Amino acid sequence: MIFQHFIPQSLPSNLLSLLVLLSSTVLVTAEDFDCHYVSTGGSKWDLTPLKGSHTVSRTRDSPPTTMVDELRFNLCKNLKPMHGVSDDEQCPTGTRACLRKINKKSESTDRVIAVIPVASTSDIEPVLSQLDSPKGLSLTFSGSRYPSSSDALQFINFSLFCADDADPKADPTFVSYENGVVRVDWSSPAACALPDDQPPPQTPPQAPPEDEDDEDTPADEGGGESDAKPAKRGSGLGFFFLVLLLAFATYFILGAYYNYSTYGARGVDLIPHRDFWREVPYMLQDVVSHLCSTVRPQRSTRGGYIAV
Repeated sequence: MIFQHFIPQSLPSNLLSLLVLLSSTVLVTAEDFDCHYVSTGGSKWDLTPLKGSHTVSRTRDSPPTTMVDELRFNLCKNLKPMHGVSDDEQCPTGTRACLRKINKKSESTDRVIAVIPVASTSDIEPVLSQLDSPKGLSLTFSGSRYPSSSDALQFINFSLFCADDADPKADPTFVSYENGVVRVDWSSPAACALPDDQPPPQTPPQAPPEDEDDEDTPADEGGGESDAKPAKRGSGLGFFFLVLLLAFATYFILGAYYNYSTYGARGVDLIPHRDFWREVPYMLQDVVSHLCSTVRPQRSTRGGYIAV
């Protein structure tokens, strides 16, 4: 249908067979594809149990080294960057499926010899088709050209097989990578079509971002009073002291200017009401002494006579 007008005769037979398969399936845009509600051929699926990042690999011996094909993918969202891995050794942002070829040799550092974005959001063009034997769903994503200077398009095909008794968290299987096509098999209850009388699953509410997680926030210990009120009281007290400090600063600045402009005062004579501030320490000393003399007899009072 859609591919029959531009399939070149020089394409490998495996890729031709894949394109013929795609020509009889339903194509949707990346925006239309939603893991929460996938529909084709009159059937519908809920693929939310398969969400998240998954990593599968296969190992091939090539003495004296070993080749590891490492595939990372996410059916529903873009892959997050890998921590501790340089940008040139991982796929760019906006990749749904990334294939890395790693060469391993004993007593040598692993070498990443190829990084292939086999599915990119900008080129994804999801293709859905219903599987009959065994029952399930075929899902194909497309990627960019690799290398970028060639005409070799990349694809990844997921064969999701219905398995009622399978572990919901069972890992997918890396089947092959040939002629730019990655094949992955995955048995899961999520690959079983939903009953006709079951309504489409609703999109669950979005969880808060990880960096906004407030699990470490202590719970309220009061009788249901919000923490916002103590914060406001603290802010009001701080504002009071700020105003008081500004008032004192204004008093000393204006007083010093008055003494300077009126009396030509210099040095400590600039302090307004200088004699009063000199007496403040003595006044405080008298207050403390009076308080001590008032409290001391009460602490030492006891039965008997008091010395006069």
